[in-house]
Amino acid sequence: MKRNATLLFVVLFGLLAIVGGCSSSGEETKTVTITATDNGWDSQMLHNEIAGLIVENAYDGYRFEVSTGSSTMNWQAIIAGDVDLDIESWTDNVATYEDDKAKGDIIDVGILVHDSAQGLYVPRYVIEGDSERGIKPVAPGLKTVEDLKKYPDVFPDDEDPEKGRIYGSLPGWMADEILYKKYEYYGLDEDFNYVRLGSEATLFASLTAAYNLGEPWVGYCYEPTWVTGKLDLVRLEDAPYDPALYVEGKCSFPEQELKIVSSNKFADKAPDLLEFFKKYKTGSELVSQALAYLDDTGASHKETALWLLKENDHLLDEWLPAENAQKMRAYLDGIDGN
Repeated sequence: MKRNATLLFVVLFGLLAIVGGCSSSGEETKTVTITATDNGWDSQMLHNEIAGLIVENAYDGYRFEVSTGSSTMNWQAIIAGDVDLDIESWTDNVATYEDDKAKGDIIDVGILVHDSAQGLYVPRYVIEGDSERGIKPVAPGLKTVEDLKKYPDVFPDDEDPEKGRIYGSLPGWMADEILYKKYEYYGLDEDFNYVRLGSEATLFASLTAAYNLGEPWVGYCYEPTWVTGKLDLVRLEDAPYDPALYVEGKCSFPEQELKIVSSNKFADKAPDLLEFFKKYKTGSELVSQALAYLDDTGASHKETALWLLKENDHLLDEWLPAENAQKMRAYLDGIDGN
């Protein structure tokens, strides 16, 4: 009886040791969650899908998720370390960017897109007309943002016919604060209503609806987007960019480099991913093509990300070590085979 009890103890001790070893090993190989901002615009959502596919399938031990909210809220979450990455960060729109970087609260990881633009846009036919569509120019002298003061009747607000309508940026976007100050600075508030729509999709729908009918439209837009890739638009000129005047809306939006920004904890949290994001670069033309594909086909952002990766296989070698690129290709091939 004593011998059986001894054997039972040995067996139980062995099982506990095995379970304990599995638990310890499990901790060593636990999944690390990487969180990126989702501020609500298509190009950033596309980049998040591309990054998520690579993080989860070209590397081991990571899960990728997004924090949906306003750009202002998500910026503070990065500073707090609650969010890891801001992919496609419009840092020139962030009034505190230089101070936050100097204090080490945020880290510049890399340049995602070298060529971007934003501001107030009109369809080209508003200024030049379009003979093929039988459209005559209705604002031939429109060249600058300030010139809009001459043309409130060209852009009527259907809900307030005595004033014109300017479509602003989205609530919660940092660009909206700057654009509204510009609207006031140039005195456009006297003859125009500044209308904010609830989403990027709604804003672009208003533009495309007017464009398809050949009607005047003026409002906020940026590049890269599918609308700037498909429609013939003109960005209205402004005073030369001056960083001291920019945040007050008194000059042009800069043609800025779009960055990848991280929290100051990300490098220690995922050093191998840091090397990927340092090399992760695209461009306005490539992104505009992908977003046009998204719009033309009705594909989701994830489906568009897969399409982009399959159509531009060379990017994997530019972004990833050979072993990780091979692993990603195997994942993409597996999808093709299903």
